[in-house]
Amino acid sequence: MALEQQNQANPLSLPVPTDAPNTAKLDVHSKSIALDELGPMVVNSDGTLSRIANWPNMTEAERRNTLRVLSARNKLRIAKQERKQDEEESPAS
Repeated sequence: MALEQQNQANPLSLPVPTDAPNTAKLDVHSKSIALDELGPMVVNSDGTLSRIANWPNMTEAERRNTLRVLSARNKLRIAKQERKQDEEESPAS
């Protein structure tokens, strides 16, 4: 019980992304996003999120191309999910 109270008083924290080594910056919707060694998040067509499994094994050129394609695709998929949510929230006339 005492250990549980101690853990609640002093929770573990993650490093701030900008302080972490090996971070890259990506601009999305005019906001800069820090990427760590796990790589970017992928917005799947159903709105779920995943990661690129082989990101650590990619070359810098592959990463740049992947980021370019992925950022455009994610933007489209996010917009589609937002439209879908708006349609579900607005009452049918």
